[in-house]
Amino acid sequence: MKSRLLAGTAAIALAIVGALLVIFYAQGADQRAMATTKPVDVLVVNKAIPAGTPVNEMAASLVIEKVPAAGVADTALSTLDNAAGTVSAVALVPGEQLLAERLIAPEAVKSEGAVKIPAGLQEVSFEVEPKRIVGGRIEVGDHVGFFLSFEKGANKANLDDATSQLTVRKALVTAVQRAPQTAPAEKPAEGAPDPQDTTLPEGSLMLTVAVNDINAGKIVFASEFGRLWLTKEPLNAKNNGPRIERKDVVYK
Repeated sequence: MKSRLLAGTAAIALAIVGALLVIFYAQGADQRAMATTKPVDVLVVNKAIPAGTPVNEMAASLVIEKVPAAGVADTALSTLDNAAGTVSAVALVPGEQLLAERLIAPEAVKSEGAVKIPAGLQEVSFEVEPKRIVGGRIEVGDHVGFFLSFEKGANKANLDDATSQLTVRKALVTAVQRAPQTAPAEKPAEGAPDPQDTTLPEGSLMLTVAVNDINAGKIVFASEFGRLWLTKEPLNAKNNGPRIERKDVVYK
């Protein structure tokens, strides 16, 4: 009787040890799997943050998470150290990574609401490099033209052609979101040229424009499957008609 009791106790003990070993192995496997993805620390929103919230009030609504490098956005932030004085450009929702272009100067938020959207139009946003939008010198209230470029497939006459065309004209800019700029190390001496006049813009920009439904679709499609290049196109800019740019006509 006593031997059977001891055998039963030993079996239970072995079962518990086995279960613990399985749990520890599974946890180790998860850690090993995460290590192979080269995880990166990223600030992630865990509580909703209203638009216009000062960055110094966001800490309680953010957490640092380890995210596989392949899933980290190019402008994702891991710290708020260089974002002093900025505010959230838009409402931030739980689960999204905090991107640099989501933090802008307080006065920029005020200016974004100053443009009335014409009746019948809708807004669409897209992200581009500064060089593709007149060096980043685009402001709320400006009008822009869109060149849509595709490596092949857009020209019915020759589907292998790379083409560009100024397709969307004089779209109203309703919001400009810029990544925070690094401040110059020291101010220029009195009378010296301001380095900000010639310094290349950093990071990416997110623009929002008001267009009709058809043009919104063109912008979205080109953002997904082609490339965008914008011009600053005032309302009095001349319109010489649509023209498809390709290699055999670009010099004509």
